[in-house]
Amino acid sequence: MSTYNFHGNISGPGNYGDNGKIEVHHGQSPADALRLAGELVLRLRTESPALAGEAELLRGELVRADEEGRPADRGRLRQWLELITVGAAAGSGSFALAQELGRALGM
Repeated sequence: MSTYNFHGNISGPGNYGDNGKIEVHHGQSPADALRLAGELVLRLRTESPALAGEAELLRGELVRADEEGRPADRGRLRQWLELITVGAAAGSGSFALAQELGRALGM
């Protein structure tokens, strides 16, 4: 039996090697996701004021998670994004921002 030693960080489907580490950011940093959430709040305030509350809750969860150094509650984020996506008019800027935020969060 052989032992294979990998040194350094590994990216891929498995977490192999000594101190292997996989980080998934879905192409965007948490700061980008927070920026998109802020833009979504502003856009919804003008396009669909009834949905602005959900966007503010979503942004608030991202801010609190960052401040507390914990991962954001993905279930809540997904729920708010779905409500916004269903309620926002197809083809609107709000709809596009909600989709982009979902991709940034890996949903």
